[in-house]
Amino acid sequence: MTGLRAGARLYDTNVLHSMGAHPENPSPMSTSSIDNFLGSGSALSRLQAHATRLLRLQRQLDALLPDYMARNCKVANLKGEELVLHVDSAGLAVKLRQAVPSLLVDLARAGVLLRDIKVKVAVREYRPAPPPPSRHISASTLNGLDQLAAGLPADSPLAKALKRFVKNTG
Repeated sequence: MTGLRAGARLYDTNVLHSMGAHPENPSPMSTSSIDNFLGSGSALSRLQAHATRLLRLQRQLDALLPDYMARNCKVANLKGEELVLHVDSAGLAVKLRQAVPSLLVDLARAGVLLRDIKVKVAVREYRPAPPPPSRHISASTLNGLDQLAAGLPADSPLAKALKRFVKNTG
């Protein structure tokens, strides 16, 4: 059985055991942890190991780069001996590409042997700014606020704010 199917079958079997529905063993059995499930299939275990490597590389990269670069630089993938990084801007990509030789040396000192580092600009999804909310204040409300401001002491901060609001809105 392939790794993914074996993992799914193991998961189904554990669920059935935990519910007490397994015909050979009617007593409930505790389910295995998610780590055991992920480690059971070869495809899933490879995926988990790859994700762990990427997280470790991200931490090492964060330690090597200046703060302004580290905040905007993300480890995207590791393909063999080639690390792929995504950055937020083209300017940062240029600076990072210039730093690749020293990064390779620093990572090698940390035990990570890489042949190359590819830097790509990650294009963010464009979303236009939402239009400002349109608020309508009726004339009677503005008149009431104006009357309230007139009834307050002239040097009152609230009176000044209400008069300014009525003036700018009306």
